[in-house]
Amino acid sequence: MSSTPRGERLNITLLGNRNSGKSSLINALTGQEIAIVSDIPGTTTDPVDKRYELIPIGPVTFFDTAGLDDVGELGAKRIKTTLKVLYKTDIAIFVNDGTPFTQSEYDTIKRLQDMKIPFVVFFNKADLRQADIANVAYCTEHKISSLIVSAFSHLNIDEAKQLLIEFAPQHLKENRVLVGDLISMHDTVILVTPIDLSAPKGRLILPQVQALRDLLDYHAVVLVVQESELSAALASLKDAPKLVVTDSQVVLEVWKTLPEDVNLTTFSILFARYKGELDILVEGIRQIDELADGDKILIAEACSHHVESDDIGRFKIPNWLKKYTGKDLSFEVYAGHDFPENLEDYALIIHCGACMLNQMETSRRILEAQRRGVPITNYGLTISKSQGVFERAIAPLLDRKDTR
Repeated sequence: MSSTPRGERLNITLLGNRNSGKSSLINALTGQEIAIVSDIPGTTTDPVDKRYELIPIGPVTFFDTAGLDDVGELGAKRIKTTLKVLYKTDIAIFVNDGTPFTQSEYDTIKRLQDMKIPFVVFFNKADLRQADIANVAYCTEHKISSLIVSAFSHLNIDEAKQLLIEFAPQHLKENRVLVGDLISMHDTVILVTPIDLSAPKGRLILPQVQALRDLLDYHAVVLVVQESELSAALASLKDAPKLVVTDSQVVLEVWKTLPEDVNLTTFSILFARYKGELDILVEGIRQIDELADGDKILIAEACSHHVESDDIGRFKIPNWLKKYTGKDLSFEVYAGHDFPENLEDYALIIHCGACMLNQMETSRRILEAQRRGVPITNYGLTISKSQGVFERAIAPLLDRKDTR
């Protein structure tokens, strides 16, 4: 369970006022003392993630958050941090202690509805008091699923787990395909994985590993090479490979080496389809040809990492885009799970491959940019465009568009 990639886990976030029993409820749901519990309001000050195996869904991460009624300047910052967690949330558990809803609780319920986050209301502390009748009526009137529970006595905890399973997004109940639907059994596929300064020592990066595993699951014959060995790999084959998947950084070199009839794409483009909203990202590519002098571009990275001199987001993409467009562009990098609030300040958002984000968070970032009228695309599509090989790199996926 612990080795499951972060982006493949179901994220369940618990929200509620201070001392509503969020931490106790996590312990009850998991059957483990994994969250700190105290009668003192505000024990949980920042979002804390706890991993668990929720059968039959599989690996999940519970996020325990600060109270929505936190006070003071520091409390306001904690609430803001709590609300940011919603961007990565697949399911929300709204925890109420049985007392009448406060305005902050009503506001949060509306936020969940506006963000289209599936959520349930658990009226906790049933061992101490009955759930407020008006709260129950509100949920019934607005067709909000709710359940009366007690983390202390374990009342309806099994029913609560079952409700979470029912609310799990459909894509987590299905076996999503990363690349296997592009090939047939026993087809030969070459993965081009350059080893540069940013490559982790002794291992492949996550997108490469996931692509390799997916191809093996579909019984492909897989060759893994660096770009400098691609010609030798092609020469060793009796027949041309069915597909070549390359790291975006060397897509131009690979394109020059491959025969025209061999399908070519990139790891980043595969993940754009896998995570969803590929059409929006492809549409965002068109903005590159509309960029003007002085335009500001956001480079959005899903994870923080040590920056090398050839960093793809901070150096390579900006240089390639300036060369391609011939424009005087400025770039800002935003790393980690936070997404900037001033999206309208940017002419274009270029997101990383999002291998460290789950599908829900990736889609919400893309759809939020679209909602605010800001074109968005990703690293792989941008690099292919700036290198002049976009149409060829996207073609294998567009041919399979009807299957997604």
